[in-house]
Amino acid sequence: MLKTAFKIALVGNPNCGKTSLFNLLTGLRQKVANYPGVTVDKKTGEFDLAPNQHVEIVDLPGTYSLYPRSLDEFVAFDVLLNRDNESHPDLVVVVADASNLKRNLLFASQIIDLRIPTVIALNMLDVAEQQNIHINLQALSTALDVPVVAINARKGAGIEELKKVMSKTKEAAKADFIDLSTLHPALVKEIQGITQCSSDYAALLTAHHYMNIFCLDAKTKERVRAKIQEHAFKHSVIQGDETLLRYERINQLLSLVSDSKPSQEPHDLGKIDKVLTHPIWGYISFVAIMFVMFQIIFSVASYPMDAIDSVSVQLRLWLSQQLPNNIWTDLLNNGLIAGLSGVLIFIPQIMLLFGMITILEDTGYMARVSFMMDKLMRKVGMNGRSVVPLMSGMACAVPAIMSARTIENRKDRLITLFVTPLMSCSARLPVYTLLVGMLVPNDYLFGVISLPGLVMLGLYFLGFIAAIVVAFIMNLMVKQKQKSYFIMELPVYRMPRVGNIFITMYEKAKIFTFEAGKVILSISIILWVLASFGPTASREKAEKTYQSALAVAKTDSMRTLAENEYQANKLESSYAGTLGKVIEPVIKPLGFDWKLGIALVTSFAAREVFVGTMSTLYSVGSDADERSLKAKLNEARDEDGKPIFTMAAILSLLIFYAFALQCMSTIAVVKRESGSWMLAIAQVLTMTGLAYLCSGIVFQILK
Repeated sequence: MLKTAFKIALVGNPNCGKTSLFNLLTGLRQKVANYPGVTVDKKTGEFDLAPNQHVEIVDLPGTYSLYPRSLDEFVAFDVLLNRDNESHPDLVVVVADASNLKRNLLFASQIIDLRIPTVIALNMLDVAEQQNIHINLQALSTALDVPVVAINARKGAGIEELKKVMSKTKEAAKADFIDLSTLHPALVKEIQGITQCSSDYAALLTAHHYMNIFCLDAKTKERVRAKIQEHAFKHSVIQGDETLLRYERINQLLSLVSDSKPSQEPHDLGKIDKVLTHPIWGYISFVAIMFVMFQIIFSVASYPMDAIDSVSVQLRLWLSQQLPNNIWTDLLNNGLIAGLSGVLIFIPQIMLLFGMITILEDTGYMARVSFMMDKLMRKVGMNGRSVVPLMSGMACAVPAIMSARTIENRKDRLITLFVTPLMSCSARLPVYTLLVGMLVPNDYLFGVISLPGLVMLGLYFLGFIAAIVVAFIMNLMVKQKQKSYFIMELPVYRMPRVGNIFITMYEKAKIFTFEAGKVILSISIILWVLASFGPTASREKAEKTYQSALAVAKTDSMRTLAENEYQANKLESSYAGTLGKVIEPVIKPLGFDWKLGIALVTSFAAREVFVGTMSTLYSVGSDADERSLKAKLNEARDEDGKPIFTMAAILSLLIFYAFALQCMSTIAVVKRESGSWMLAIAQVLTMTGLAYLCSGIVFQILK
């Protein structure tokens, strides 16, 4: 595919500060999509490299070397190796951690040998200096034959200098970092003839990875395979020889450019890790951090949420007074605005949730959680890497499931894919907030502990416990001999960058608003139509009953009662009411009526649609006034005049939404990640069955 703009690739090891630099360069001019043909996130952005030079930049998945093992790493490899890839860069910026330069230079030297114009952005020099490591930048640049620029991605230092160097860098290094002539030169030459690789090293990598290179067709792969067999190419031996050559050269280089006298405990943070990763205190610390997080989410967000609720109510009241009383006004007020306002109100909580998860990741704490929980995860068929998808699932199951590709063991990965949706995601947050707000008074224990926040924390831990139990059962059922290994580098503790946090909060709120908004808007319109119209015979019967009641009504209260009964009958005889009545016998044991049945069906598109559906249904008919949704639900009555939303019914509904897999996007991504519908269908049946069983038990016990 032809490239339409100058493209820059941002690469580096995990935890090197690459994402921070990407956010600094692009600000809010970012977008996330998928690489063609795969489900890996493609994060791109735009910025002005020079006054007259607008460029595109792609943030490639973090990797330790060009010998990939996970799908993320293969995508980064393909972009760098494949000149036909639409993301293939004109310039590569390697972000390197100065405090761990030896390891970072392994990857950087591989990039240099691809013969793509390269710039080294040397990050975390302040951390290196705290460890008594001093690096001569000019000597390093001369030794590598590429520009080296010192930056501080957290503080934004060195960014303008980096831009200047990037705009001037047009040529690749003139020589290979290592002597490749000892690594099967004859085979390399023949592969270059077959694939037209850009360098000797690219041809050598093709020999290693040709079966997983997306740009090679079947015929080319077969030709490469034949040459590999002809030359008796031994992959592991050649990779080992290359790695030894690189580290031999890196050690020589570091002795010339680095003055290192590392302190025994450079950050004096060993004591902190002893607590945060302790078999007992580590878990207590984790629960305490989660507790504080949900206290903040429920308490701080209440102020903007109340403001949004008030504006929504006033807007609908004003529109009803200003616009003519016709079907279009009803659609606008009771269809569109009622549905959307029921979701927009929860954006403050969602932004806070993503912001605090970003803080935990940026500080390095999430890596400690993975390390601490590895032993627990192994007992249930997962490993420490499974913690990242599970914790990410608190934000959104879709990217969380995609992040499970870093788990190399197939069994561990499939179990992680299966149980991740049990973690309560941000789409459940609007449902939880509404129902918990109806169930629990907004009071404080000891003046500081929010009761709703405490209940919300319990719901999130309920999802985690369910995930552990289901994983344990799957581990007993699924047999596989492949051993699982967990190797993770614990990053140094860092202060999170405020800009990164706010960019993430803005991006997630934008995605939630517009992506969920499309679904909610469509469903709100459909629901309004279904609730406003129905079979002619049923409508005529309701009209006759209403006219008869009006004829005998002698007081205003009697006429109001007749009007309310007419609106209720009209809604019940509508298409939506008919659908709800069909579902009602199935959900009656759970304490749900026909209106809740409609909400359960529509929220299979996305969980957050539940609130929009309830807002629409309770804004049509006898409840079509301008009270808040919570007030309408609290006053809702069944045919016998009994409250619908009792404590038993609310708890039953909370349990159902805690376990049920009501998200079409999650089902689709599980199918794509597992490569089969079998796991996705089993997941839907298991979670729906678990939700129905537990919800029914709770209601029958408490009713």
